[in-house]
Amino acid sequence: MILESIIIVIYSTALILIFMYALAQLNLLLNYLKADKISIESLKFDFTNQAEIPHVTIQLPVYNELYVMERLLDNIVKLDYPNHKLEIQVLDDSTDESLESTAKQIKSLQNKGFDIQHICRKDRKGFKAGALKEGLKIAKGEFIAIFDADFLPKPDWLKRTIPFFKDGEIGVVQTRWGHINRDYSVLTKVQAFALDAHFTLEQVGRSSKGHFINFNGTAGVWRKDCILDAGNWEGDTLTEDLDLSYRAQLRDWKFKYLEDVETPAELPVVISAARSQQFRWNKGGAENFRKMISRVFANKTLPFKTKIHGMLHLLNSTMFLNVLIVGILSIPMLYIKNEYAHLKAYFYVMSFFVISTLIFFICYWYMYKKTHGSTFKDFVQYVVMFFTFFSIAMGFSLHNSIAVIEGHIGKRSEFVRTPKFNMNSLTDSWKNNKYLRKKTSLNVVLEGLLMLYFGFGMYSAFVVGDQGGDFGLFPFHLMLFLGFGFVFFNSLKPRV
Repeated sequence: MILESIIIVIYSTALILIFMYALAQLNLLLNYLKADKISIESLKFDFTNQAEIPHVTIQLPVYNELYVMERLLDNIVKLDYPNHKLEIQVLDDSTDESLESTAKQIKSLQNKGFDIQHICRKDRKGFKAGALKEGLKIAKGEFIAIFDADFLPKPDWLKRTIPFFKDGEIGVVQTRWGHINRDYSVLTKVQAFALDAHFTLEQVGRSSKGHFINFNGTAGVWRKDCILDAGNWEGDTLTEDLDLSYRAQLRDWKFKYLEDVETPAELPVVISAARSQQFRWNKGGAENFRKMISRVFANKTLPFKTKIHGMLHLLNSTMFLNVLIVGILSIPMLYIKNEYAHLKAYFYVMSFFVISTLIFFICYWYMYKKTHGSTFKDFVQYVVMFFTFFSIAMGFSLHNSIAVIEGHIGKRSEFVRTPKFNMNSLTDSWKNNKYLRKKTSLNVVLEGLLMLYFGFGMYSAFVVGDQGGDFGLFPFHLMLFLGFGFVFFNSLKPRV
């Protein structure tokens, strides 16, 4: 019974942690609903007065972006802002032929009168953070707008964001990400679903109560003085944006989140690209927990509730580890349940924690109906989308858990960029993209084995016990089977 007891303790702990996280999400939903009813007047620059229009530097950190550089620069120069108050820095760490083609396009734009610089470093020290820091040394602007290569801000973007910096306490203005290829595939729909939840429920829910939020690495503007006051960019984590965000807020800078300003961007269309992005985000989150959590709790001016939300924010990615633990141990737990009758009361109590899924279902529905509608048809589509998202998210749990563990133990790794594709329609193909990885990792093999393992879990539902089976965990195992199957088979596709 010793092994069974260990399994029960670990399983119960992981379930309770997931439940606590779900309660925090519910609290953010309540904050979101209250914030939706409150209109707050903000100080703003008067752009009808030329004297109030500040100097802005746009930073474009890029690395081997052959397929999207032309589109990016063509878009950026369409921003509606006085040319004499706008500087563009292309922070180009590229090592391939995109370096030359980008240089030619920049030269052409310079000849047209744009203040645009091509800044190339000899190495990638500090990766994206290092490039941003290098550009900041010579930036002319009081405010620094940052866009990744796959982001396409609308012409009025600067005029809708910069005015908020009239308030001297504002250090960052962050906008909501849009998705130009949301409907390309199941994978892009699931990514859009998850990101929409973050950019509505989480960002608004936290910011409305003064809790920690984060600059999302792109589609936002920093006050230059805020960056410097917070200690400048640091490259010791894979999510330099989250790191600097916490350091700035611990220095009492305020962040302004604009849910109504959308910045369109391209989602990864193949799973290998999504995997590299997920790995970086989840490992970086764990690295920042390791780096920042003691500073958060040591701060004597922060409310306790803000500290708790900050901790859970930094532990976001660690939920994947809890999900993986619950999934793997759920099959032995199924056998323990049917072997030890005296544990019946325990399993009744544990069944209560299914409410975590219900909480997530409710929270995401409020997010979904705001962007898609609330008719019966919309709700049916939401139900399908929710369980598709949940299944695929669980399918990523092994991959993301490895990232989280590496982050928590301090294992360093290279900043691996997410391949961009310039996918403008459903007929565009990604198969000739030179940046795709060509080999199958051990993680993919393990994901295939986990798919089979959860297939065994579904089979077990029919054979355990003496009452014709136990199907309580069957839906859970089915979702895990489908999720790992989706990730496994799609991870093999680009290698065909």
